[in-house]
Amino acid sequence: MEAELATLITSGATTAVGLMVTETWEQAKQRVLHVFSRGGDEAAVSGELERTRDTLVAAAGSPDEEALIGDVTALLRLRLRALLHHDPDAVTELRLLVEEFAPTAEAGTAGTVHNSITGGTVNGPVFQGHSFTGLTFHSTYDPLRDAPSD
Repeated sequence: MEAELATLITSGATTAVGLMVTETWEQAKQRVLHVFSRGGDEAAVSGELERTRDTLVAAAGSPDEEALIGDVTALLRLRLRALLHHDPDAVTELRLLVEEFAPTAEAGTAGTVHNSITGGTVNGPVFQGHSFTGLTFHSTYDPLRDAPSD
């Protein structure tokens, strides 16, 4: 297997696992599913990806988390290698998925981000960033009491 293809397979598996444990999963799920289910049973692959995601999310912060991520990544690498062997046309689709969703090569460098707030009035905190978990908000804001007077 040529080095470029091996790198793409590794990036594809790493990207898929990374997406599974972030809020981006819902945005990317159909694209990942389309790549992994080419020529197969989409419903079965979808169920398998969701079970894998549930396992990864449940393992977050546990002592087994890194080992599990490594195991799932290795499994997805094997699946991608087999897929690309049987369906070489899937290379383009996998490459597009990786280009769109893979983290940037340099650690700490942000990729392309687009944030928007619509609706005109925001009556609470707005956070923009990456991977927020466990946020708790305490507020004394009362829209009737604190509304601006005319």
